[in-house]
Amino acid sequence: MKKLLLSVVALLIASISFGQAKFGILAGPNFSSVTYRNLGPLGIGGKETSSILTNFRGGVTVDIPLADEFYIGTGLLYAGKGGKFKNSDAKVNLSYLQVPIMFQFEPEVGDGNLVLGIGPYLALGVGGNYKSPNTSSIGAFDDAAGPAKLKRFDAGGTVQIGYEMPMGLYFGLNGDLGMVNIANNTSNDRKFRNASFGVSLGYKFHGR
Repeated sequence: MKKLLLSVVALLIASISFGQAKFGILAGPNFSSVTYRNLGPLGIGGKETSSILTNFRGGVTVDIPLADEFYIGTGLLYAGKGGKFKNSDAKVNLSYLQVPIMFQFEPEVGDGNLVLGIGPYLALGVGGNYKSPNTSSIGAFDDAAGPAKLKRFDAGGTVQIGYEMPMGLYFGLNGDLGMVNIANNTSNDRKFRNASFGVSLGYKFHGR
């Protein structure tokens, strides 16, 4: 994780050297689910995809210019993920600090710019728990979760489509697909992966 943070700092420092780097803030709802197999606690077994859980996503962004209309889009985001387990009253809430590294195409469309981005993301779990009406809350990244304990590191692919208006107002749709099995105990073929999509409202401005 230290290397990840150093990489983000390096990108931010590099962006300052570009006159056309765009900084921004964004926020919006995040609709998440998890795909799991033989998770263990709370009577959860088999392979299923959970029902959707509504959460929050927001943070700061930087668009670093590569060429005319092409950028590297990165930043530091808070992303709430998780899901409601089927055939159970249990759910899992997960909180991540997430760094996207997207290749972005931002052509002029009308008075503003269309924003199309795709690339990987890296994330660190900073909080999370399993909840059920019949049991007390269990920390998802803690040893108390037993065979359902999750690894804090996650990674996957991220996409976005949005529109930036001339005054900097931004509207967008985003999606994340976890590609890492974050189950800490993988015996009995245990698996756990995140997925989410969301809507964002934000504002972008030039660094200088």
